[in-house]
Amino acid sequence: MKKSRTSSIASRLAGRTFVHPVFDYLLIGGGASLVVAAFVYARQGEALINIEMLPVFILFSNSAHFAASTVRLYTKPDSFKSLPFVTMLLPFVMLALLTICITWARQCGSHLQAIYLTWSPYHYAAQAYGLAVMYAYRSGCTLGKTDKRWLWWASMLPFFYVLIYGREGGLHWLLQTFVAEEGIGYFSWSPVLNSFSTVLAQIAFLLPAFAFYSIARGEGGSLPIISMLLIVTNGIWWYLLPALNAFAWATIFHGIQYLAIVLIFHLRDQMGRAGNRHGAAYHVAWFYLVSFALGYGLFQCLPFAYRWIGFGMLESYLLVSAAINIHHFIVDAYIWRLRGSDSNRRIVDPSLA
Repeated sequence: MKKSRTSSIASRLAGRTFVHPVFDYLLIGGGASLVVAAFVYARQGEALINIEMLPVFILFSNSAHFAASTVRLYTKPDSFKSLPFVTMLLPFVMLALLTICITWARQCGSHLQAIYLTWSPYHYAAQAYGLAVMYAYRSGCTLGKTDKRWLWWASMLPFFYVLIYGREGGLHWLLQTFVAEEGIGYFSWSPVLNSFSTVLAQIAFLLPAFAFYSIARGEGGSLPIISMLLIVTNGIWWYLLPALNAFAWATIFHGIQYLAIVLIFHLRDQMGRAGNRHGAAYHVAWFYLVSFALGYGLFQCLPFAYRWIGFGMLESYLLVSAAINIHHFIVDAYIWRLRGSDSNRRIVDPSLA
């Protein structure tokens, strides 16, 4: 009896995964990134691979992941009907905005770059929060408003940390842009912001544990460990890896995490289509190859097109990258809203199946 109870508790803590515990915990939960982070920390930030190979890793993971949100947008059932602006107008709006910013790079380009750098940690945090909630519901843990609030704050602390501490975006960008122009010493704010960000980083590793404990004491059941792993991993990406000059690894594993979860949803849609004649391997390969090709076109060919027109190399590559990121953030905000009528809710909450 005691053994059965122990097994039941372990099963609830492990949670119900999408593919397999090894796959989910290593790739979606970010467990593999923690192994890499440990190696990077042990070697004091030394490169784990030949530096010339790093762009290849980024191309196959991060570039493909940015494009994957667009591929998902246009392959998701009824997206043209439910999201007319995002599917048909947003690409042209972003292209026009990009062209304006490249044309007046000195006046506008730096602000587009700062918006992207400010938004990026929020995107990471929101992805961690969304996946944590997904796994909670999938594992039978019912989250009340207070539970979600604790999880949200635990997920968002890395974003607030970067918002305060980041030098190329966030509050430093806003203060440098607006406050400094009014004659108030911008750099006098830096020690205050740095001190506050240090305290925030310390709290960030305590709050997820408190949220886990608080939810476990409630009536909705315990969170699966992978929910906490997602939040803690994202924190380590933003607190540890930048300090070791190894943040590129965070972008790689964030891309892998995103590709893994979006492929699960895409595969479910395609396998459920009437008249589907292909197996799972075909749909997975098709989605990834299309995402990879689109990612290559966006990050490599589009900047070259602006250079061919006559714009500079640096602003072309930097601002194209910023615009792609912002487009990705906006698209994500829509395609992952699983309303009651969305069939994908059945993947997240098995009780609806």
